[in-house]
Amino acid sequence: MTPKNTVCIWYDHAALEAATFYAQTFPDSVVGRVHYAPGDYPMGQEGQVLTVEFTVMGIPCIGINGGPVFQHSEAFSFQVATDDQAETDRLWHAIVGNGGQASQCGWCKDKWGVSWQITPRALTQAIAGPDRAAAKRVFEAMMRMGKIDIATLEAARHG
Repeated sequence: MTPKNTVCIWYDHAALEAATFYAQTFPDSVVGRVHYAPGDYPMGQEGQVLTVEFTVMGIPCIGINGGPVFQHSEAFSFQVATDDQAETDRLWHAIVGNGGQASQCGWCKDKWGVSWQITPRALTQAIAGPDRAAAKRVFEAMMRMGKIDIATLEAARHG
C-alpha cells in the first residue's frame, strides 16, 4: 500500500542508482518498486525508469527521474542521528567517498546533490543540555568541523 505521505526526490536519471546506494548504506532502508515510463516524456523515453519507491531509515520516498531541470539544495536534507564515532565516520565516508562532497558542521552532499546531516547524538545532547556555557563551547567547536569528531566535542563540553 502506498503511504499517505512520501518524500519525493527529483533526480537527473539516477533515482534507481541513488535508491540502491541508500539501501546499501543506511539501516532500515530498501528499494521497493521500480516504475517504467509507459510513453515518452519531456526528459525521457518509454521504457526508462520513471520512478523508484524506496525507504531511507524508515522514511518512505519516491525518486523521480525528471532530468536536469531542478537541482537539490541544503533547504532539504536527511538528518541522521548517529550513536558513536564509528557510525558517524562510516556514514560520512560512505557519502563523501562515493562521489559526494564534504561541507561543515556535519553536513555533506551525496553525488546526486542530496544533502545529509550526519549528526552524533552526543552533539545534539550537548547543545541542548542545561549547561549553557558547555553548550556554547560545543557549538563553537562544531562550527570549525566538517565531519563531527565526538572526542573534540566532549573535550569542549568539559572545558
